[in-house]
Amino acid sequence: MSAQNGKKERKLVVVQLSGGNDYLNCVVPYDDPRYVDNRPNVRITEDRVLPLDGKYGLNPGMQPVKELYDTGKVAVIHGVGYPEPNRSHFRSMDIWHTAEPRHVADEGWLGNAVRQMHPEGDNVVAAVNFGGGLPRALVAKGAPVASVTDLETYGLMGHLGADAERSEVLELFKYIYSMGLGSGPTMDLMSQTGLDALRGSDMLSQCTLTYKSDVEYDPNFFAKSMKSAAQVLQADIGTRICYTQHGSFDAHTNGIALQEKLLRDVSGGIYDFYSDMKEHNQSEDILILAFSEFGRRVKDNGNGTDHGSGGVAFLIGDGVAGGQYGEYPSMDDKDLVEGDLAFNLDFRSLYTEIMDDWLEVDSREVMDRDYEKVGFLAA
Repeated sequence: MSAQNGKKERKLVVVQLSGGNDYLNCVVPYDDPRYVDNRPNVRITEDRVLPLDGKYGLNPGMQPVKELYDTGKVAVIHGVGYPEPNRSHFRSMDIWHTAEPRHVADEGWLGNAVRQMHPEGDNVVAAVNFGGGLPRALVAKGAPVASVTDLETYGLMGHLGADAERSEVLELFKYIYSMGLGSGPTMDLMSQTGLDALRGSDMLSQCTLTYKSDVEYDPNFFAKSMKSAAQVLQADIGTRICYTQHGSFDAHTNGIALQEKLLRDVSGGIYDFYSDMKEHNQSEDILILAFSEFGRRVKDNGNGTDHGSGGVAFLIGDGVAGGQYGEYPSMDDKDLVEGDLAFNLDFRSLYTEIMDDWLEVDSREVMDRDYEKVGFLAA
């Protein structure tokens, strides 16, 4: 969808790597002897690394992302985290969702962005989540968000076989919801939510009908979600934010095989999505953010790795100034934080740049202060 003055609206696709993606085995410091010393059992050997330079390389499951990196489409953000890291999956992910490490916040950073884009709440598909549940990142008062498990079968009352029967039931629901408007705050909210769900269902259910692509996505859940994102964005129905997740990366055991398989799924899905959008001349307007709630411990536990802190994020797209940003945290014992890599880049710097310079909303409505931007967006 085009914005005013003929300027295309930029879109954001967020990929959540749930469970704590192992930074050290994702972007591998293969030239550092401390990596070998700390990972006698759970490490990527140098012959399997996909080199980015003479020091660091990607996990062997990330060949598709490596190809995008080689063409300048990937920014690798080293050492992302936040002060006083929390090693609970739930709390740490909540911190990333709300951009608030000090206390439990009410709103998600992307929900706030949606409300800024549509303060009247008139775009019911401004943000679409692909998967079960609704990530806290998308939650904010007055910000409608659609959540889709399977776009191919999405729609209210889909269990009704006859189209005429389904249409009749949906019209009845629409009438009931409409009658509740003006009856008070509670009924207004319930009625508007119901009407929004009906509108969103109608719009999203049409996205697969006109979709055509030569790209063959891999047969896994994550790739299916990325294909759904491509279908929705190419349908031009006003969606600005797509959200999906993959995992769990919680590799306390069988760490090498588990992470490599998951990263292969993610990398392939991202590559196919990018190729799909490129085929339809829409890749210039897409930015992909991939993140995890924390990294893993520097020392392996014999067969896997335990919860850590400092991690890595990726920004991918035509609008990215490709390369590596920030410093890889030191593995010297004196620099570790309770056995973990110390973060050296606050993740809210990424959010600030994405909100201000990509989505063109005000990051100060979310952040507790100004954060220096990283500069990963191309000029």
